[in-house]
Amino acid sequence: MHFSRLFSQTLRETPSEAEVVSHQLLVRAGFIRQLGAGIFSYLPLAYRVINKIMTIMREEMNALDGQEILMPVVQPADIWKETGRFYQIGSEMGRFTDKNGHDMVLAMTHEEVVADLVRGTIRSYRQLPALIYHLQTKWRDDPRPRAGLIRVREFIMLDSYSLDADWAGLDRQYSAHYEAYFRIFKRCGLSTVAVRSDTGMMGGKEAHEYMYLTPIGEDSLLFCDACGYSANRQVASMHKPLPEQEDSLPLEMVATPGASSIEELAAFLDVPAAKTAKAVFFMGHFSAENGGHEALIFAVVRGDMEVNETKVANLMKAGDLRPATDEEIRASGAVPGYASPVGLKGVKVVVDDLVPRSPNMVAGANLAGYHLRNVNYGRDFSADLVADISAVRDGDGCPQCGAPLRLARGVEVGNIFKLGTRYSDALHCNFLDENGNNQPVIMGSYGIGVGRLLACVAEEHNDDRGLVWPAAIAPYPVHMVVLPGREMDTGVIAASVEAALTAAGLEPLVDDREESAGVKFNDADLIGLPMRLTISERAFKQGGVEMKLRASAESHVIPLDQVVTAVRSTIDLLSQV
Repeated sequence: MHFSRLFSQTLRETPSEAEVVSHQLLVRAGFIRQLGAGIFSYLPLAYRVINKIMTIMREEMNALDGQEILMPVVQPADIWKETGRFYQIGSEMGRFTDKNGHDMVLAMTHEEVVADLVRGTIRSYRQLPALIYHLQTKWRDDPRPRAGLIRVREFIMLDSYSLDADWAGLDRQYSAHYEAYFRIFKRCGLSTVAVRSDTGMMGGKEAHEYMYLTPIGEDSLLFCDACGYSANRQVASMHKPLPEQEDSLPLEMVATPGASSIEELAAFLDVPAAKTAKAVFFMGHFSAENGGHEALIFAVVRGDMEVNETKVANLMKAGDLRPATDEEIRASGAVPGYASPVGLKGVKVVVDDLVPRSPNMVAGANLAGYHLRNVNYGRDFSADLVADISAVRDGDGCPQCGAPLRLARGVEVGNIFKLGTRYSDALHCNFLDENGNNQPVIMGSYGIGVGRLLACVAEEHNDDRGLVWPAAIAPYPVHMVVLPGREMDTGVIAASVEAALTAAGLEPLVDDREESAGVKFNDADLIGLPMRLTISERAFKQGGVEMKLRASAESHVIPLDQVVTAVRSTIDLLSQV
């Protein structure tokens, strides 16, 4: 490919809307262009990277005996209504009505379509296990797209679906994907960690996320360096030291003027925050199958802790949570800043499991300017649910070994789910076992965002001059810079080297533009191909072609008759890293 014909353009200035390095460099180097919020076009250089990533994915899925298919982006809403997700998922789902008045959706994921295929295809245990996968476009109307390809609304995704006759089979396929995903990321040049995660809208019994650790990540992750525990903060738990036990003391109302926060209350009464009860109010949205309404949820944790919204939503089976307004809180009989579950009726109350074990706490009196001393769970109030709803913080104790947990940020680049019979039951995906009995197909779901993976590789592999692509997924292996000579036609030499490399399967990107050497070298560094070959009169007089690796400051001259061999061996070596 000649640079003069490349459908792309490099930029000298950083786009003002690009906040992270990967976004800045992918735009400046001519890889992507934005069409709308969270909607991007992949230009030729980026699409070559995408195709190389997808080749790696296909190789790893095929190695698991996966069979590639292609499922529709546009889907009838009926199958989503059968599983209930049509009503559970909010505005991020793309919905429309076709010209015949039928409800339709744009694919966010393909569990429903797979289940529909399964119920029409799988009849016998002899057809199991099976693994199908595809690489397809998805649409999720994210309200806050950001960071270029890191968080978009339209994206390409590898998703695979395992089908098994029993749970042991699911465990085997889940384990196989767990290892295969690490191989995919490693081959693409990205280090990742796997953490336990929330199953979210997918449902099922277990899930893991693959995280690229970076300060730009939106996910908070907890790690124990002592025993290896890891989890997304959404589901992370911690070791909770039990408070000292005390005899229950009589309930006492005390005036606490102006002490509407935990900090103000603890200071006013001269008690530790751990002796207070923190009240947090949410409005929970419940799907049609759970009543189709909003309801107030009253969450209580100890004052030295924070509420984990994901845990609350999962416990209460709420599809979505939002902070309750002061008016909604007052309507329940509680008073903002001075609230407690004591004396309240008709309110859904969920309490952290440490609260019942914490005696004689200070809690709100549901009266402005007043609190209650010596509040005890069981005597003074009760809850609809008692469970772990606290958010884990940096330094909290590991739930497995007690050592301090370490908080880090990360970008999710892949996830795997043990769906079980969540979709098989809803769409009646049954098969006859060896005894002739009807059994549900056991399913797993696995996915990697292709564009996000590309962006994370770009985020990881760059320097102050531009991108530095890993050889395995670089758009071209070699960037040939052709500099005009005074005494010789360097174009003839360049054509010969290009032909030889192309014949050897090492197609170069040839910068044949009438630009200065400085512009060409700067663009080569910006685009970031693994190797640069400079065809110049000076190099020819020194014995051949100048070779320089993008990741190195050193260069040396290779004889013309050794260029192909040198390039191939070097690229092969780089691809093994």
